[in-house]
Amino acid sequence: MTSTPLPPIQPGSPYPLGATYDGLGTNFAVFSAHAVKVELCLFDAEGRHQIARYALPECTDEIWHGYLPGVQAGTLYGYRAYGPYRPEQGHRFNPNKLLLDPYAKQLHGQVRWTDALYGYRFHSLKADLSFDRRDSAWAMPKAVVTDSTFNWHGDRHPRTPWEKTVIYEAHVRGLTMRAERIPAKERGTFAALANPFVIDHLHKLGISAVELLPVHAFLQDRRLVGNGLSNYWGYNTMSYFAPEPRYLASGSPDEMRHAIRQLHAAGIEVILDVVYNHTCEESELGPTMSFRGFDNASYYRLQAGNPRHLVNDTGCGNTLNLSHPRVIQMVMDSLRYWVQEFHVDGFRFDLGATLGREAHGFDPGSGFFDALLQDPVLSRVKLISEPWDIGPGGYQVGNQPPGVAEWNDRFRDDVRSFWRGDRGMRGALAARLLGSADLFNRRRRRAWSSVNFVTAHDGFTLQDLVTYSRKYNEANGEGNRDGSDHNLGSNWGAEGPSGDPAIVATRERIKRAMLMTLMFSNGTPMLLGGDEFGRSQNGNNNPYCQDNEISWFDWTLAETDAGRALIEFTRRCIAIRLARPSLRSTRFLTASSKTLQGVPDTGWFDETGAEMTPERWNYAEGRLLALRRITSERPDGKTGAVAASLLLLNASAEDREFVLPQPGMHWRTAIDAAESAEGGWNDGANPCRQPQNNRMIVAAHSAALLTADHVTL
Repeated sequence: MTSTPLPPIQPGSPYPLGATYDGLGTNFAVFSAHAVKVELCLFDAEGRHQIARYALPECTDEIWHGYLPGVQAGTLYGYRAYGPYRPEQGHRFNPNKLLLDPYAKQLHGQVRWTDALYGYRFHSLKADLSFDRRDSAWAMPKAVVTDSTFNWHGDRHPRTPWEKTVIYEAHVRGLTMRAERIPAKERGTFAALANPFVIDHLHKLGISAVELLPVHAFLQDRRLVGNGLSNYWGYNTMSYFAPEPRYLASGSPDEMRHAIRQLHAAGIEVILDVVYNHTCEESELGPTMSFRGFDNASYYRLQAGNPRHLVNDTGCGNTLNLSHPRVIQMVMDSLRYWVQEFHVDGFRFDLGATLGREAHGFDPGSGFFDALLQDPVLSRVKLISEPWDIGPGGYQVGNQPPGVAEWNDRFRDDVRSFWRGDRGMRGALAARLLGSADLFNRRRRRAWSSVNFVTAHDGFTLQDLVTYSRKYNEANGEGNRDGSDHNLGSNWGAEGPSGDPAIVATRERIKRAMLMTLMFSNGTPMLLGGDEFGRSQNGNNNPYCQDNEISWFDWTLAETDAGRALIEFTRRCIAIRLARPSLRSTRFLTASSKTLQGVPDTGWFDETGAEMTPERWNYAEGRLLALRRITSERPDGKTGAVAASLLLLNASAEDREFVLPQPGMHWRTAIDAAESAEGGWNDGANPCRQPQNNRMIVAAHSAALLTADHVTL
C-alpha cells in the first residue's frame, strides 16, 4: 500500500466477491443480507494497527461493495458489520469484532485467544444474550489482498481415469516432519511435498493421486490450545480460499502451486479434503470471527422455532446453510478457485451427507449436488463424498448422486472382520471384492464409485490394526473416551509391539493379505499414507490433536528390512492391479456376462474347487474363499484370448489346500502374502509357491493371487 493518503472510497462492483486487485486499486465485496452497514478496516504491514476505516458505500443484491484506488497487493484488511444483536432471532451482529473476509485468499497473523473474540460477555450469567463491547482486532488474523501471477509452465491435469486411480491419503505436515532428507526449515510444508524424496516415493509406489487432509486455513481450538494440544487434522476451517499458513515455508500461496505442479509432472493428481459442512465458529456459544458476524442467520442452519440455537448435524456445533444461494455460491466459488488457480484435481467432501441436506433431510438432488454436477469446471474433476453425518438419517452410503464417488466404510469393516477370522463373513466380503454392487449398482453408476479403504486417518493405522486389540488415546486428554471402540482388529497374541517371531509373522501376513484385498477389489483403492512401511500411532485411533511423533511419519521404518519389504510388496500389488483389467473393472461384475464357451466373467468357489451354493455361503465357519475373474484382453472386448485371475483367501488359523476350479488353466502365482515366513521380501531364494496338480497351499491368515494369460477355453 502506498504511503500517501488514500483517495475517497468509490462505489466499486458487487462482483467478484472478496478483494480484487486490478493494478491500480482494489475492489472489496462481501455478502450480508441483514447488516445495516459494513466497514472496511485497513491495517499496517504488521497487522497491529488500524490505519484507515471506510464504510462500504454501496449494497447491491445484499452484496456490500466499494473500490479503493491505491490499495495494492499485500495490504492487510478486515471488516466490521453493523446490525441487530438479537440472538433469539438468529442475529448476532457486533461491530466491535473484526471479521475475516469469507473470501480471504491469504492470511496474516494468528488467532490470539481472548474473551474479546466472543460477541457476548463470555463469563456473563446471560451467556450469549449479553453483548460484548471489547475490540477483537488485536487478536484476529488479517486478510491479505493478493495478486498471483504464477507461471504454470504448461502444467496440465493428469486426468487419470478412475479405474487406474490409486489414492494415497496423507497429511501435509505429518508426511514430512520426520523426513531427514528434506531441509529442516521445509519439513511439514508444501515445499517438502514438492521435494523429490516425497515425489519419488509416491511415483515408485505407483500412486496416482495424493489426497491431502484439510489445507484450508483453520483455527486452533481454544480448548486444545489450553491443554497444550493442537488441531492437527485441520477439520476446523477459518477460510475456504486461503491455504493454511503453517504449511507455507515461504509464506506465499505460490508454494502450494509449485508443489502441485511438481506432483503433476510425475503424473500424480492432488485431491483436497474439504470441510464445507461447518466452520470454526462452533456453536452459538462460539467466537465471532467471520460468518457469524457477517450474517449468522444466512450462513448457518438455525433450529426451527428456536433460532437462537444452531442445528448441529456435524457434531462440531454448527452446520453451514447450503440451502442459501449465497452460501452455495461461496462453496462453488471456493471449489472453482482451487481448480482454476491451484490446478487441484479433485475433492473429498467431509461429512458429505450434510452438504446434501435440505429442510426435509438428505437429498441426492439437493441444491449443492445440482450446482456441483452441472458446473462445467467442477463436474470434470474427481468428486468423493464422505456419505454420512450425525444428523437424522445421516448414514447415506450408496445414496450420493451419480458422478460422486463415496468412502465405503462397509468395505473397511467387512475386510477387517474377515481377516480377523469372524464367523459368517464370506458373503459380505464377496460383495466388497466386486465393488459393493449391493450399495452402488444403481442409476448407471460405475464400480469406481466405491472408494475402498482398510485404514484412514480416522482410526488405527494398518500396523496398529494388527498390534492392538483396544485403543490407547490417553494422550488426547479425554480419558480414553474419544475415538471409536469398534476397531475390528486383533493383536494376534500380544498387546503392543512384540519380539515373538510367530506373532510378527502372523501380523505381517495379515497386513499383506489386507493390502491384497484392497488392491485386488473392484472399486477405487485408497491407501493410508505410511501403511506401506508399517507406520504406527502407538495405538491411538483418534490423533486429531497430536501434532507430534504420534502422528508424524517415521521414515526410518522405511529403511528397515521389514519396511523395505512391505514397500516393495505394496508396489507390486499396485503394479499387478494396474496391469490386469479384471482387478479394476469399471462395471459391476455379476457372472451374467460370459467369456468363452459359457464361462462367466466371475466365479466363486470354496477350497474344494466347487462353486459356492447358498448352503456354502451360509456356512458361518467358512473362512476360505476363491474368486475367479476372466476378462478379454482386447480393447474392443470381442471374444478371443482372455486373461484370468484367481484370488485365494484363507482367514483360518491353519495352512489350507485349495483345489483350483475347472476349467483348468495354466495358473502362476503373481503374489503371495506368505512369500517369506519371516515377513521379509522374496529375493529369489524363497520363490513364490506355484500350483501343483491343480492344487495350491495357502498359508494361514494369508492370500495368494494366481493369474493366467492368453487363455483359450
